[in-house]
Amino acid sequence: MPRPLAGFDPEDDLGYRAAAGEQPGPHRLALRTQQILARESGVAQTVDPLAGSYYLESLTTSIEQEARSYLERIDALGGVVAAIERGWVQREMEDAAYRHQRAVDAEETIVVGVNRFKSPGEDFPCLPDQDVDETAERRQVERVRALRARRDPLRWQTALDRVTEQARSAGNLMPVILEAVESCATVGEIAASLRQVFGEYQPR
Repeated sequence: MPRPLAGFDPEDDLGYRAAAGEQPGPHRLALRTQQILARESGVAQTVDPLAGSYYLESLTTSIEQEARSYLERIDALGGVVAAIERGWVQREMEDAAYRHQRAVDAEETIVVGVNRFKSPGEDFPCLPDQDVDETAERRQVERVRALRARRDPLRWQTALDRVTEQARSAGNLMPVILEAVESCATVGEIAASLRQVFGEYQPR
């Protein structure tokens, strides 16, 4: 519902298990939900159903104020890089997750199907675990091997070297990463090139 109320196409939506692979049930449920909103509710007949809403404007103002306050705190710490290096960003995420979970556990925040309106004896019955069989795994391994066999090794290595060089120069990484992708470098190989410069994150 928030999408059509905000003026977006209510039929442009992904299934709630989209990240888990092609599963027809979840995708169909998400599609039918959006189609009901678009074709039956009538909410999509107005470009901006919430235009002029005082309540919505007050929420927007609150978000802006809180965002500015957060940015000021980050500036006071010396910027984003300094905040990350001091572990402040990680602690903020951990604290936010902890506060949310406590609110859910105390039922101060309602999550339908989790802490309210659960079916007796059922634990997420509509979200079965996804099993990836060995055949799919072997097929993907063979695809990567075939990719590495047919790519131009000189172009591939040159592109990865440019990723590393650009990371050291603090320049724009996006063009050289795209070049590496076009040279058939894998995500793992690109990440390894960046790791040579930036290392790996270690929590503090």
